Amino acid sequence: MIPDQPCRAVRFFRFRTIPFSNETKLGEGLECVAGDSRVFLDIQGHPMHTALMILAALLGPLALLLLVGGVYQIFGTSRDLRRFPPPGRLVHVDNRRMHIHATGEGTPAVVFESGMGASCLSWTQVQPEVAQFSRAVSYDRAGHGWSEAASDPRTARQIAQDLHALLNAAGVPGPYILVGHSFGGYVNLAFADLFRDDVAGMVLVDPIHPAEWETPTPEQLRVIKVGLRYACVASWLARFGLVRLCLTREARGSPRLAWAAASAFGPAVTSALQRIVGEIHKLPAPTLPVVRGLWSQPRNFLSLRQYVAALPVSAAQAAAVRSLGDLPLVVLSGDHHVLPYTDWQRDLARRSSRGQQLVARNSGHWIHLDHPDLVTQAIREVVGAARSTATTEARKQTVQS
Repeated sequence: MIPDQPCRAVRFFRFRTIPFSNETKLGEGLECVAGDSRVFLDIQGHPMHTALMILAALLGPLALLLLVGGVYQIFGTSRDLRRFPPPGRLVHVDNRRMHIHATGEGTPAVVFESGMGASCLSWTQVQPEVAQFSRAVSYDRAGHGWSEAASDPRTARQIAQDLHALLNAAGVPGPYILVGHSFGGYVNLAFADLFRDDVAGMVLVDPIHPAEWETPTPEQLRVIKVGLRYACVASWLARFGLVRLCLTREARGSPRLAWAAASAFGPAVTSALQRIVGEIHKLPAPTLPVVRGLWSQPRNFLSLRQYVAALPVSAAQAAAVRSLGDLPLVVLSGDHHVLPYTDWQRDLARRSSRGQQLVARNSGHWIHLDHPDLVTQAIREVVGAARSTATTEARKQTVQS
């Protein structure tokens, strides 16, 4: 029988649609189970209306949560735009704006190339020191930092072409000393291959070797697939404020929400994120809120997805650069490497007849955060070698004339 109480007073735990017997003559109904009580609801003639009511009851709180998260993200983004203006300037390149930060004076200009997913802020502890003896230039690749996203594939050669166009548009003439960390080494090699006359020297900071990703193993292909899925999901979470909330709580010493979200992608992703967060915390304290603000934006994850998808192509493009001639070259390696990575680091140094490898003791992958003075000194040496070469060439031209 149907209870006298209105249905809204019943607490539903689960629902099961059942046909009533012919004797009840009630047609279709719902059996609502609450503990030991069972309540039958007549929905004859109104099945669609009832289903919609149930669906609304289930989806309503989710919709409200998404709405609140979206508003939280919009207000947070607006606040970040006011709090964290770009340290440099925005320059138009191919109908989009790219961020470039140039400091200091002197030639050749030192151009910094960040690692995968990083912005110009990763050079915060090195660029001011380099600016004391030459022009120092950092920038943000498309979709990262303050640079707008690009639609074309993010291969090493395409990035190098973007950088060359940006330097020309910003009025930073060559030749350049290219300084690249990790993935940035691929871009440096591609740049040297495309614009050899504009490169006077190179410093590779714990670079990844082309052989590491040129022909991915099944396990590496799985890593790429997981990375692409992570970036896509994270972009949606960022749209609704969850990434911002996780980063805010992490900044306040409560990282459990962030690690719980990361764990959904498996232990490998969680471990990688923990390593990255540990490295980022080595940046100066005033820089950390800016990094959190930038990574609260969906476009950073969508752009990261482009770079990860093109990683094997970028590795193949870097592998094609077998020789750098007599280019002044320093390869800085962390002491954490094991075989075959130690051999790969030495191989990169051998690509120039003037190449040398230096091992940074007690250093991780981000040597420019562990030992910024060592990176600065390596750059100083390459700048000095490039200036000496330029002076010698100038003297030869004077004698010949």
